[in-house]
Amino acid sequence: MKKTVTRIILILIVVTFGGAMYYLYKKNAEDPITYETEQASKKTIVKKTMATGSILPLEEVLIKPNISGVIEEVFVEGGDFVKSGDLLCQIKVVPNLSALNDARNSIDEAKINLDDQLRNLDRQKSLFGKGVISKVDLERAQVSYDQGKQAYAAANKRYEIVKTGTARGYGNAANTQIRATVSGMVLEVPVEVGNQVIESNNFNEGTTIAAIADVDKMIFEGKVDESEVGKIKENLPLEITVGALEGKIFDAVLDYIAPKGNEENGAIQFEIKGTLEKQDSVFIRAGLSANASVILAKADSVLAIKEALVQYDGETKKPYVEIENAGQQFERKDIELGISDGIYVEVKSGIEAQDKIKVWNAIVKDENMGG
Repeated sequence: MKKTVTRIILILIVVTFGGAMYYLYKKNAEDPITYETEQASKKTIVKKTMATGSILPLEEVLIKPNISGVIEEVFVEGGDFVKSGDLLCQIKVVPNLSALNDARNSIDEAKINLDDQLRNLDRQKSLFGKGVISKVDLERAQVSYDQGKQAYAAANKRYEIVKTGTARGYGNAANTQIRATVSGMVLEVPVEVGNQVIESNNFNEGTTIAAIADVDKMIFEGKVDESEVGKIKENLPLEITVGALEGKIFDAVLDYIAPKGNEENGAIQFEIKGTLEKQDSVFIRAGLSANASVILAKADSVLAIKEALVQYDGETKKPYVEIENAGQQFERKDIELGISDGIYVEVKSGIEAQDKIKVWNAIVKDENMGG
């Protein structure tokens, strides 16, 4: 019995020892874990934040009529260049019956008064010829008659203006002729022949006849989120990209940040504006959607590495990398970092361009791949 137990124990010892030796053999036969390395390189790093918006004219003037009526003829269309004073359209007046009636009554009253002053003047002349009145009395009667004539003529002109929108002798000042008040490009003409228009007055802004702007002075107008507005300031450079103009980047300067934000879709947005530098070779149409990169910081041709290569000390929180000495042997090197664009980060000191930096994702060779 004792011999049987001894044999079983010996067999178990031999099997356990053999298994351990086999495990160690297989372990030594496995390929060791290897790490890839990368080197630093010279790069230009730009730290920026984005804003969405559109391209608009710096100054856009809306031309409105000072009389109501119907568009009789349009002389310009979108894209035309005009000078101040150029004729844009002609309006046919549709007279207001009440105003027309008042003007007609004013003529009648002025005519009655003029006839009365004429009779008085004739009477004074007769009396003056007989030596009954002085010359002063005659001159007073003459002045009253002249004033009556003037009032009658003014009443007739007012009636003509109410009826037709103009009067003889006014020329280019006719209300029915709508002219450009500034020089520039006609952006749009939102009216057509036959459209009824309303005059601009204290109670109504009136119908827009045309929009005119200087297309050589364009701005970017957009919005940034409240989480980004604290990072930007006026006079920072902008890089504008327009979706409709692929491959084109336009330089601009941030010159306005709204002091108050507005809520849009649950987020607070702040309006910003930037003046574009004049482009002689490219025509930018007003209203095009655009994106603006606000350049917060920029470093030209600096030593840089991928941010994924950087580790941080658990206690000091200082950045470091591991540099390969030889044969997958690595040494820790503390580094000083500069600006980052989210992918690459500037390295101010701690490593050289020729140093091989450990990539922290281990590469294990696959036996099925012939390794």
